[in-house]
Amino acid sequence: MTDPVASPVPLRALALVCTLTPSPAESSSAVMAQQVLDALAGHGVSGELVRVVDHDVKPGVQLDMGDGDAWPGIREKLMAADVLVLATPTWMGQHSSVAQRVLERLDAELSETDEQGRLQTFGKVAVAAVVGNEDGAHHISAVLFQGLNDVGFSLAANAVTYWNDETQGQARDYKDLPGTPEGVAGTTRTVAANAAHLARLLKGAGYPPA
Repeated sequence: MTDPVASPVPLRALALVCTLTPSPAESSSAVMAQQVLDALAGHGVSGELVRVVDHDVKPGVQLDMGDGDAWPGIREKLMAADVLVLATPTWMGQHSSVAQRVLERLDAELSETDEQGRLQTFGKVAVAAVVGNEDGAHHISAVLFQGLNDVGFSLAANAVTYWNDETQGQARDYKDLPGTPEGVAGTTRTVAANAAHLARLLKGAGYPPA
């Protein structure tokens, strides 16, 4: 069997940006998500970015909530991806309501299994990207990690990159910084390298049936 790491196979990534801001307005979450995709590209991973708020994703926990629900189309892209990048802003110390809706829609994956009882998300790797001018990234990543792992995604080492503003009394947005802080850039590079590595390992040798 060919070693997927020694002989890299092409991979795909999908970034779901959970900003509350519709396009075409700028979004710090979109900026960081694109940086993760750019870092993944250096490891042979092509990517696509979807700003969830631009689509009519209905509330619910089914694969298709009907009546023009946009989630089935987004899910089709997700099923074709090897790496999921879930990007969210921080509001009141929490992930966005859009990110929560994504988690709720992913709950439907618990009922989608192959002939050996494995979730269709097995073999897919998830990473998080969190921005905000307030604290909360550790809490948010913990919530996202638990939810994503519950529905079958795997987490590589150092599976989150984030930025919280340290300036007191003058809130700034990540998108308005003059440059990417080296600590964030370095973490993003590590997240991408580890996610691509794990995704290739899983693509070459998936999880066994229970």
